[in-house]
Amino acid sequence: MRITQGMLTNNMLRNLTNSYKKFNTYFEQLNTGKKISLPSQDPVVAMQGVNFRSQVAEIHQYKRNINEVYSWMDSSDTALDKATQTMQKLSELAVQASNDTYDELGRQSMKEEVKQLKEHLMEIANTNVNGKHIFNGTDIENAPIQTDGTGNVQLKNNSNPVEIEVSKGTKLKVNVDGSALFTETLFEDINSFIGALEENNRDEIEKSIATLNNHADNVVNMRADLGARINRLELIENRLNDQEIITKKAMSDNENIDYEEAITNLLTQESLHRAALSAGSRIIQPSLIDFLR
Repeated sequence: MRITQGMLTNNMLRNLTNSYKKFNTYFEQLNTGKKISLPSQDPVVAMQGVNFRSQVAEIHQYKRNINEVYSWMDSSDTALDKATQTMQKLSELAVQASNDTYDELGRQSMKEEVKQLKEHLMEIANTNVNGKHIFNGTDIENAPIQTDGTGNVQLKNNSNPVEIEVSKGTKLKVNVDGSALFTETLFEDINSFIGALEENNRDEIEKSIATLNNHADNVVNMRADLGARINRLELIENRLNDQEIITKKAMSDNENIDYEEAITNLLTQESLHRAALSAGSRIIQPSLIDFLR
């Protein structure tokens, strides 16, 4: 096969073009910090990058969900704390009223305080946070407890649990079941206590001590259950934080360049390019114009 001058020239130009392309690739890597700038440069890296970004976006959504759960649970815990204090106060009043040192007038005054505590419990049951009634299950738009204008309590409790997904495949109950907490029995027992105070009936007042203590224990148990779910939520949040760190590291390893390696490749390519130019200038024969100079 005869090697012509034209073949040498074309080969040299093609190799120089490829060398410039490599130069451009290394320059882009150093400027962007990424291994590729177009999916066509490495489809595998591009697809893995899409998957990693989807995972990070999913984790961020779960963390936003967790913030919503924290808001709901913290509000519920605060309300239960107030309910616990109210029930404890009612129990204390029942113990005091059962004492023989209290006369009818003293118990009548205590009756008014118990009525106010009952109203306070109703307000707690109707706690509204950001437009949501947190103790009415999935019926968050309506208050669970209403009155008919004569002071009688009307319960419209919704017991359906409110669940929010906090990690893939894991849904957590975020609300406290108001129907099991602010029950018809609770308000009937408070009304019985009020009636006993009004009638100055010491025996009925003593009976109210046990029933009110039971309701107070129920509030404490509800709060303990809520605390256990908050602890679990914290564990899930920690796991999501770890997953985010791991995923971002994997994404960085997949996409980001090793600057030392990229700089070395660029310098190596520069040396090869200079050598190719030098060799090419020697291989290509002089033209007639070179002799006419």
